[in-house]
Amino acid sequence: MVEGWAYEGAPQIGAASGTVTLLEGVTFCLAGTGGDIESGREHGLFYRDTRFLSRWVLEVDGAPVSPLGHHTLTPYSVSFVGRRPPAPHLADSTLVVTRRRHVGNGMVEEIGVRNHGREAAAVDLRLVLDSDFAGLFEVKEGRVQPRPNIRSQAGGSVVWLQHEAGADSRGVRVEGDGEARASGQELRWSLVVGPHETRTVTVRVTVSINGVDVVPRFVPGAALEESQPATRLAAWRDAAPVVTSADERLEPLLVQSLASLGALRIFHPTDPERTVVAAGAPWFMTLFGRDSILTSWMMLPVDPGLALGTALTLAELQGEREDPRSEEQPGRILHEVRSGPEAEFALGHGNIYYGSVDATPLFVLLVDELHRWGVDPARLSGLTPHVWRALDWLENYGDADGDGFVEYRRATTRGLRHQGWKDSFDAINFRSGEMAEPPIALAEVQGYAYAAYLAGARLADRVGDTWRAQRYRAKAEELKARFAEVFWLPEVGHLAAALDAAKRPVDALVSNLGHCLWTGIVADEHAEETAKALVSPPLFSGFGVRTLAAGMGAFNPVSYHNGSVWPHDSAIVAAGLMRYGFVDAAHRVIDGLLAASDCFAGALPELFCGFDRADFDPPVGYPTSCYPQAWAAAAPLLVLRTLLRLDPDVPAGTVRCDPAVPPHLAPLRVAGFVVAGTPVTVEVDTDTWTLTGLSPEIQLVQTN
Repeated sequence: MVEGWAYEGAPQIGAASGTVTLLEGVTFCLAGTGGDIESGREHGLFYRDTRFLSRWVLEVDGAPVSPLGHHTLTPYSVSFVGRRPPAPHLADSTLVVTRRRHVGNGMVEEIGVRNHGREAAAVDLRLVLDSDFAGLFEVKEGRVQPRPNIRSQAGGSVVWLQHEAGADSRGVRVEGDGEARASGQELRWSLVVGPHETRTVTVRVTVSINGVDVVPRFVPGAALEESQPATRLAAWRDAAPVVTSADERLEPLLVQSLASLGALRIFHPTDPERTVVAAGAPWFMTLFGRDSILTSWMMLPVDPGLALGTALTLAELQGEREDPRSEEQPGRILHEVRSGPEAEFALGHGNIYYGSVDATPLFVLLVDELHRWGVDPARLSGLTPHVWRALDWLENYGDADGDGFVEYRRATTRGLRHQGWKDSFDAINFRSGEMAEPPIALAEVQGYAYAAYLAGARLADRVGDTWRAQRYRAKAEELKARFAEVFWLPEVGHLAAALDAAKRPVDALVSNLGHCLWTGIVADEHAEETAKALVSPPLFSGFGVRTLAAGMGAFNPVSYHNGSVWPHDSAIVAAGLMRYGFVDAAHRVIDGLLAASDCFAGALPELFCGFDRADFDPPVGYPTSCYPQAWAAAAPLLVLRTLLRLDPDVPAGTVRCDPAVPPHLAPLRVAGFVVAGTPVTVEVDTDTWTLTGLSPEIQLVQTN
């Protein structure tokens, strides 16, 4: 089992409406708005892809608590408030019940009973609990089956539940204080609460794996602000950049994005300095190759350590051998990591699945960016051999047929049919709607490969490897020329989305072309038409760039990948447009995202429907969109970097900057972006701008 990182590229099933989500590292909890975890639903306390509590229901005097409201205190803490149901013929109840819950390597819940009456109240509390020890996939897909061999035991103030399957075991211990009495699968308290008095009892949930208790993050009675999650979150907030703008939408969007990203961090169990970012809550609290790379890449100006932790961890898990079941290949970067009792039923039948065509070149780009942003070279030196192995994979396994392009085809029917970022089964199709057959060479993947070869050449220059530097630059030039020759479709005026198994150009108009601009693979003579296509009415909804243009045979604005709008995708498109100098087009896309965020309570969801803004304003949410979701949360940071046109190259001793900020955002001030370990400040007014705080050895260079 892979310890430390604990999913699937198919469409997600989001948490149902009316569900309260708490998360901390690899622990998360889903419950109703009153605090109960109800059987038969997706509710539960989860740790490392196992549901340790499938029922957690509180009763007062034999009746359910009537919920009044809840308040999320932090990503890992919530306070529920309810009351004992009123007595017959009475409108009000004098008994208020609060439940303060904290999750992190288990759970602690403080149950308070407040008596607002004039007389003492005798109160019986009953907490009913259960665990099915179900795997995450079972719960997510609604196919949980009863497990045999679940044993329960109660004694004193403790209830134990345990499940054993061969050498693997999972257990949960629930212990109450305040004279709790345990019997069966419940805890009871008999309280006398005086008038205007509050009595509080505490319940502690400890999970165990293979007989070893997991050390909880929270200790009953200890100050919440002194807990490890609280101190980590406080440090994250203190280090966050401060953004002010004339546009009132930008600052709260950045604040919410950074809060979400702080909640999605996963810390290594034995190395507290090693952090990665999970893909999204609640079902994707695990390390993904593509998602974690792109998210941490976007976050480099804020927290280079997160990108470093991601790169180091992916390097450790880099493919070593050929295994068709997991699609592991030498040098390949993983798609996802899984743990829990159902890992054998996940993609690849195990803890790690490697079926991604783009994670490997993106890994190379991430390592290069770490150098460019000035992370200590000594901490990066161990990654160099992994970069060479990743580039070897691109040349050999990625281009299995030797045609110069990187393709994918799954090795078994258990793998993903499509292995780019649009990985649902119907994501790649022609204008007619006909689905493309693998092996498939995606346009944006050729861009990633092109950029990876150039990044490899720069790394080779840094270590004095002249042969590799020359070879990778030649590979990049050859790929760019071949791409222009084969992928450009003059009859439709834009690049092909892909090549199919017969090497036919897949002629649908898609957002992925913006990724090609972002990487620089698009020939100059094709750039203007590509930019026009990206912001044309069929592709640009007014709130963002659709994944598939209206008018294509498979277009559906309420689909996962065939007409929806993904904020991270649109942010990359904007960055690509800005790279080629199409400032007005980039501004249109960015303004659309800001308008969308304003409609989604100052945040950006994983995706939303691709209806035209003229028809549906505000935008329509996608029914199963994850929130928070990592690269959606990171998208505003990429938008900010795009507007600043900020491009450090610390090894070369330069930082390029030339802000292109639309008038309604100015004045704009960004304080706290980190270059070479030093916070810098960029201030932009309508006519002037400044960048201050650079180390003396780094020269500021205006881009244009």
